[in-house]
Amino acid sequence: MTSKKLPIPVERIEKAILLLRRQKVMLDRDLAVLYGVETRALNQAVKRNRDRFPDDFMFELTRDEIRNISQSVICSSTMKHAKNAYAFTEQGVAMLSSVLHSKRAVQVNIEIMRVFVRLREMMATHKELAFKLAELEERLEGHDEQIQNIFEAIRQLMTPPARETKKIGFGVNEPAARYGKGKSGGSRKQICDGNL
Repeated sequence: MTSKKLPIPVERIEKAILLLRRQKVMLDRDLAVLYGVETRALNQAVKRNRDRFPDDFMFELTRDEIRNISQSVICSSTMKHAKNAYAFTEQGVAMLSSVLHSKRAVQVNIEIMRVFVRLREMMATHKELAFKLAELEERLEGHDEQIQNIFEAIRQLMTPPARETKKIGFGVNEPAARYGKGKSGGSRKQICDGNL
């Protein structure tokens, strides 16, 4: 038995999944659109079966949450003026198919569950990659300094040692010449013709 392909693109479902209170959730209004029912009808079905929706399956949004969502997410125009809005976790969305008695609700729930699973797999893959990158950074952390030391040693080997050069001319440490009077009592004259 092949199920009829839904006219709802997977991207539409993915965009309807929000992160609220550190959980991935879908809003009642977005779910109603996907199921092809009015938001009021969806919420009434939930209220008639409230025992199936504990707090970890569904919760009511605060005014601030509604305001933040209406400012940051493109959603139905009624969201801004909503008095009550509900968010359903993955388990709450799964439970909706048991209170909405239509083939479309079952098909939509199947697609939504597939999207949730895909998102969970993507997150696991990202966590695994992040873990491997952190592990690699740890391994290379000590090596950076070692590699720098190797390069410095190579540079030192490439630089020829400084040779000691002899200075030409008068040395700094030579004793000063004594000039003075000779035996005859006159002064000595040094004659310099410019040639050394």
